[in-house]
Amino acid sequence: MSPAIELFDSHCHLDFDAFDGWRDRALLEARRAGIRQILLPGVRARHWPRLLQLCQDQSAADTALYPQLYPALGLHPCFMADHLPEDLAQLKRRLAARDALAVGEIGLDFFIPDAQRQPQQALLEQQLQLARRFDVPVLLHVRKAHDQMLQTLRRLKLPRGGIVHAFSGSEQQARIYIDLGFRLGFGGAISYSRATKLRRLAAILPLEALVLETDAPDMPLSDWRDEPNRPQRIRDVFEVLCSLRSEAPEQIARQTSGNVRQVLGLRDTAIRL
Repeated sequence: MSPAIELFDSHCHLDFDAFDGWRDRALLEARRAGIRQILLPGVRARHWPRLLQLCQDQSAADTALYPQLYPALGLHPCFMADHLPEDLAQLKRRLAARDALAVGEIGLDFFIPDAQRQPQQALLEQQLQLARRFDVPVLLHVRKAHDQMLQTLRRLKLPRGGIVHAFSGSEQQARIYIDLGFRLGFGGAISYSRATKLRRLAAILPLEALVLETDAPDMPLSDWRDEPNRPQRIRDVFEVLCSLRSEAPEQIARQTSGNVRQVLGLRDTAIRL
């Protein structure tokens, strides 16, 4: 990959325990691979301080050696048993203090066993309302629940939109998300040849609607399916996307990275939807 090409990983859990002991090396490897910026979504309130400290520490680091890290805070639907009533109040305080650029990772997951659909929906709506109140975007986790999510988004009308992480819906659902002001995250899943529907969507949807992600340490690519994912592999996701599309690699890198910056309200944005 050309050294001039720089990428933005829109979804990476660098604060997870899986990176303990080699987090610094993972960041160095990522920057050498052309990753300039990384968005870190929070999933449990008790881990938010660690995530925020990591982002704060990296903000003072040499950006020629390390990527810049940006925080998001949210309560994930797969960890309902971990969330406490006071977590929403803490999220409200942190958003008021501008501790995070987005609310996330939040959403609906009806794929997991014994999914608590009503509690998930209630928690989602409370967090969406906070995002609307504090004028920040959202990072959405959605599995087997795109229709329910789209109904919710139509009703609540978030002015800042956000990103649908690890998009797995239909083309029709994708275009509705785009019309609602959302970008769609594509990661390691498009590296699997059997993922024909997803690879087709990555090829035909507007480039202005796409962002790249690793979801590291999760969502490994096909060539590394037996080991934890790492942020440097956004480069490989990028190369797969380039193989599926007709635009020049430089344009794909510039646009997908600019799309994330536009969502987050950062400078150096690319074309708006």
